Amino acid sequence: MQSSYTFTVGSAVFDEQNLVSSAGLVPVLELAEQTGLSRLIGEHVDLPSTRVKSGAVNPAGKLTSIIAAMMCGADSIDDGNVLRASGTPRVFDEVYAPSTLGIFLREFTFGHANQLAAVGRAHLVALAQRVPLLPGIGERAFVDIDSLLRPVYGHAKQGASFGHAKIASRALLRRGLSPQITTISTAQAPPVIAEARLRSGKAASGRAAAAQIKAGIGTARTCRAGTIMVRGDTAFGTKKVITTCAQEGVEFSLSVSRNKRITKTIHSIDDDAYTPVHYPGAVADPDTGQLISDAEVAETPYTLRLGSGRTITVRLVVRRVKDARYPEALFPVWRYHPFVTNSDLPTTEADLTHRRHAIIETTFADLIDGPLAHIPSGLYSANCAWLAAAVIAHNLLRAAGTLAGGTAAVARGATLRRDLVNVPARFAAPARKPILHLPAHWPWQTGWKTLWDNVIGYYYPSAQPRAA
Repeated sequence: MQSSYTFTVGSAVFDEQNLVSSAGLVPVLELAEQTGLSRLIGEHVDLPSTRVKSGAVNPAGKLTSIIAAMMCGADSIDDGNVLRASGTPRVFDEVYAPSTLGIFLREFTFGHANQLAAVGRAHLVALAQRVPLLPGIGERAFVDIDSLLRPVYGHAKQGASFGHAKIASRALLRRGLSPQITTISTAQAPPVIAEARLRSGKAASGRAAAAQIKAGIGTARTCRAGTIMVRGDTAFGTKKVITTCAQEGVEFSLSVSRNKRITKTIHSIDDDAYTPVHYPGAVADPDTGQLISDAEVAETPYTLRLGSGRTITVRLVVRRVKDARYPEALFPVWRYHPFVTNSDLPTTEADLTHRRHAIIETTFADLIDGPLAHIPSGLYSANCAWLAAAVIAHNLLRAAGTLAGGTAAVARGATLRRDLVNVPARFAAPARKPILHLPAHWPWQTGWKTLWDNVIGYYYPSAQPRAA
């Protein structure tokens, strides 16, 4: 592809006053108001101005500015400037400068960040009521928990410390902060974020996990979840987490670390008890019809000791695969991956369901490719508030994709920003009737118009007349 014209140095000028660079913000932010985002912020966030006079004034306007910038792809406070360009301030009220947003974030304390996290939980419930965000939640919902390490490079970052990370299959120490994320998903729906907490880089993965899981279970139940299953890796297969799940009356599927008792139990399973498991993408032998895979699963009862004399009998499901380090061994050398569950799923189905815990990695990918590409502030509490705003932005984008329908319902965040949010438009208001002139032949105009019709054409009782 080549240019059709010969341009000169003076051919490019920044002088268009009516261009809106991200016209998709109009339906998405309207959806936020329909689900009461500004109202929830006003009810929950009580932020005093302690550092700068009037720094905490109008938290609803400033937080929605931050969330809107994140949905445009902002990963730092300065990126909020994208909302002040050209015709965007004509379309939206209360568009703030990045310096104002930075002052506002620095007014947060850890307690105020928890208030904003409560807004995120309540708003997720409102989104689930307004949008079919979690189809099938009445049958079974999955609450997944995991943590990640986001590297930082400034020595003045509060809370930053060296934590374990794995890059290219190599474990190493990196200075950073560690968000711990809890998601809710169903068999038909991608995950949305129910809880997110920022910890120091050296914090153990399972630290405070029980309380976070309990809050996530409460959010799932408020979204009218039926059967709830909690899933996690070995860092979360602890006595506290299992006790919390038992007290809450939910199913769990948690990987466990191998110790002497578990290893002895694994070796007591007869080889004939193992059955091949059919993973997605597995290939069958054209001659025999058997799977070309060495993964096998078996189960046995196992009694967990929870402390204080309490015990619980669960199913210990073991998946074994041949150790690739010994391909020519005379006898198979197996690697064992155990997890415990109290569900009534068949053994192979329980294994497949447990391994789908990896779906939380798609949420991590969206956050890393978006607002958590950087940890923007030097203040720990400001970064906690940034994370809470990122949760709201993620769930809003996911709801917008659901309303757009088609592939947008399961698309990743970067795709939703490209197809639905960052769509340029020329703003006009002939006879005070606002019109957005969007690009002709936009490849994703069907989904965009579907989103527009489902939001702008939706009547809700709290709607107020808008000035053109």
